[in-house]
Formats: sequence, structure tokens, C-alpha cells
Amino acid sequence: MDEHSPVFDLRPTTLISGLGRLSLMLGRTLLAFRYFFSSLHLVVNQMYHIGVKSIWLIMITSVFTGGVSAWQAAYQFKNYVPIRYLGGAVGKAVLIELAPVLTALVIAGRVGAGIAAEIGSMKVTEQIDAMESMSVDPIRYLVMPRFAAGIIMLPIITALADFIAIFGALLVAVSLIGVETETFMNGFKQLFTLSDFFSGLIKATAFGAIISMMGCYHGFFTSGGAQGVGASTTRAVVSSAVMVLIADYIMATLLFRI
Repeated sequence: MDEHSPVFDLRPTTLISGLGRLSLMLGRTLLAFRYFFSSLHLVVNQMYHIGVKSIWLIMITSVFTGGVSAWQAAYQFKNYVPIRYLGGAVGKAVLIELAPVLTALVIAGRVGAGIAAEIGSMKVTEQIDAMESMSVDPIRYLVMPRFAAGIIMLPIITALADFIAIFGALLVAVSLIGVETETFMNGFKQLFTLSDFFSGLIKATAFGAIISMMGCYHGFFTSGGAQGVGASTTRAVVSSAVMVLIADYIMATLLFRI
């Protein structure tokens, strides 16, 4: 059987085998959490790589996301909705959708690809086989720390993205649209609810789990040398992005009742 991870191959046999291997890896990863505190130094190291090193990228992405959200909302409000609702509309969009999803997609491109490339390189150079021959569990030392760091850091980064995006929206609203700061903030506070904020963080937690798991999964089933590493990296990014969007729809229907 081809060892390239076929999780999105729509042929029934490869789809089932891919989902089965993914499920087994997820189960082993969850069991490895019993070693969480003894592996805390590995988790912290991955938190630094996933979260801290992504801060500047997320800040740049978020400020422009907020800015374009304010501009587009003002354009759509024109002649239909009073501009005093601009802050509330932008805040809702950022907290429950834009910040969690766009942050996850950016992290998938930077972190998911990095995880797949790192583990894939270890796979093709037989370092993972060497770990197993020495009775060292690669799931415990390679997958669990990255999985834990993903579910810890994505909500934190998303909370930062919320703040930066709303700040960017405020800058555009005040400097380009002509909305008073007080008007914008009053509109934001009028529609702001903690449930929206925490719902966005719940989505971000799920996205962090998806990104880290898909990166590890595709890295673990890499074969074919350098070309295989490149292919696994591409698969990790694409599958992470697709699964983030699917999970976003499912969680939106569960969290936000109409």
C-alpha cells in the first residue's frame, strides 16, 4: 500500500484506511496525555514555536482583517443601516468568525507545514524507526507535545487576533470613514456578549487540534525522500484548511442557534 497519507482520497478503500490511521494516531495521542507533566518541557518548546513565533504574522493579518471588515461593513450599511451599528457588526464578525478562522488558516500554513516537514524529514531519514527500535514512543515525544501546544496556543493567539482586528477596524472607521471613536465603541459594547467571545475561543481550540494533528499525521506517513516530504507538507496544509472550514460550519450550527 502507498504510504502517502490518503485521508482525502475519495476512493472508498484509501479513504477508510486513511481515516482509520488518523483515528488510531489520535487515540494514541490522547492516551499519551498521561505523560503531559513529565513532558512539559517539550510542550512549552512547541508552544513557543506555534504561538510566540506566530505573533507578528497574526498581528499583521488581524489588523488588515479588521480594517477591511470595517470598510466593507460601512459600504454595505450605506443608505440602509445607521453607521452607529458599525462597531457592533464588525465586533460580531471578528469574534465569532473572522479571527478564529483566519488565524487558523494562517497557522495552518506556517505551523502545519512546519510540523509535517519536520516529522516527515525524521521519517524518511529513519529517525522515527530508530526511536521505536530503542523502545521510545514517537507519539509521546513528537505528536503529543505538538497536539497539546496547538490546543493551548490557538485560543490565546485568537484572543490576541480579536483585539488587534477590532483595533484595526477602529482605526479605519475613525480615520477613513469618519466615525467617532465613541460611536464605534458604543456600537461594539451594545452588541458584545461574552458568549460570542468564548464561542470563538472554543472554535479556535478545535482548530488547533486539527492543525497539529494533520501536520503530525501527514509527517508520520511520509515516504519517498525529499519529494515525499514536500508532498506531505502540501497535504498537511490543504487538509488542515479543508478540515478547519468543515469544522467551522459544524461548530457554528452547534454554538449559534438561530
